[in-house]
Amino acid sequence: MGSRLLNIQRRAAEHGRLRTGYTDGKRPVRSATWVVTSHSEEHVGTAAKLWGGEPEQWQPLNSTITQWRVITKSSSIEALITPGDPLNQYNEMWSAGGCQRRCDGQTELLTRQPCLCARQFGEDWHTQPKGRVCSTTSRFNVMLPDLSGMGMWRAETHSFYAASEWGGMVDMVLAGTDGRGFVPVTLRIEPRQVVRDGKTKKFPVVVVELRGVTPRQALAGPMNAATALDPGASQAVPALEAGRPDYLAHAEGALTPDDVGDVYRQAFNAGHLNDQLIADLKAISDRKKAEAEPVDAELEPEGGWPAVAQVPAP
Repeated sequence: MGSRLLNIQRRAAEHGRLRTGYTDGKRPVRSATWVVTSHSEEHVGTAAKLWGGEPEQWQPLNSTITQWRVITKSSSIEALITPGDPLNQYNEMWSAGGCQRRCDGQTELLTRQPCLCARQFGEDWHTQPKGRVCSTTSRFNVMLPDLSGMGMWRAETHSFYAASEWGGMVDMVLAGTDGRGFVPVTLRIEPRQVVRDGKTKKFPVVVVELRGVTPRQALAGPMNAATALDPGASQAVPALEAGRPDYLAHAEGALTPDDVGDVYRQAFNAGHLNDQLIADLKAISDRKKAEAEPVDAELEPEGGWPAVAQVPAP
């Protein structure tokens, strides 16, 4: 293997973003389905074929660079958690001049002061109107296995409720894999509502779920790439083999018709016999009987074979 620079962090290129909203002019709009944006027309076009929608050119707010986007028709996307820690979370406040605050929940990192929002508004600071306090920002890097390229896609949410769920889910996965190997997941936009001060508020939350594997498998250690890419297929084969042996293969490998009979009895005891299996086993047994070499009587010496020598008693 070649060498790597030890003083820089290695990471895959970012191909685009997975968003839960879009802008209509300068007006932000929440979306019940995923919005895929990228500088690559090819990536967005493939996403449109997979998840619906029409690709279009799009210019983000406060940017002069045109990108591509598609407002898909799907509320769920299949993805892979890649090796390493894919999640970054901060409480942030942005303006046209850039990031004004970045807090880890206890310390505002730009000024090294205690959390400014909590100090001013208390522990329920996140209920304050947007712009008055920081936004809880979670950035989740995943790979989309059905799109070209080996880069990452960033799902970003400013949901206070999603932040705790994303952190809990990712931490459990990392505890099982130690940050090694791939884990198949589904990113799903789920509508929710809360009642606060007598008012009902509806909002979308991005849920991260295991896809095609059980918690036992996900927490058992690093998963190989083949299993992560097609978890359903990797489970189906072992389940079939464990529940029903390949009796015909065992019968074909038998040396004698009696051995085929043992396979028959094994299938009978397991409750796996059916008319087709009985017919197939009988055909194999008959063939092995026909293939058996008969004893050539002409080779027997005159007077018969000598008796087996007996070991004299001590």
